[in-house]
Amino acid sequence: MTYWFATMRKLQEKKYPEQMAFLQENFGFSRAHANALIMYSKGSLSSKRFTTMTQFLTTVDPIQAKTIRAIFRTIKRKYPTLETVIAWNKPMLKSGDRYVFGVATTRSYLLIAPWDARVIRQAKKELAGYHVNKKTIKVPSDWEIDEKLLFKLISLTLRAKSKN
Repeated sequence: MTYWFATMRKLQEKKYPEQMAFLQENFGFSRAHANALIMYSKGSLSSKRFTTMTQFLTTVDPIQAKTIRAIFRTIKRKYPTLETVIAWNKPMLKSGDRYVFGVATTRSYLLIAPWDARVIRQAKKELAGYHVNKKTIKVPSDWEIDEKLLFKLISLTLRAKSKN
């Protein structure tokens, strides 16, 4: 985060739209992540809307909430030491101080993210049939949990994190 705070200090004289464009175009930030960083660097703590998974789930479609609960329950059953947190207003799993996995919602689908783009490349075979973005995997709102896929993504992410 030190890097991003230093980057924002260099941009502090710029207007909000210029800061947004800079983060999105140069670093691939989503609009939500760029906004959160900009607002935080300006001293706003209001960008943090949720502190618990329960709070987050009350704001999403009930079908998506059920799927997200099932995803986290499945992962935590095999990896009970992972900590469920809310970061960037999204549910995430952490191992120590490192993020391992996250979920984002859209109107019509979910995005799951193993938090390391290399993991997506390594799991290419298992991801056949899924719509795969650079750092996320699109799954239906009512996704029938693919336990093997989730375990593979978490295993690869933990392995990658231990090498860093």
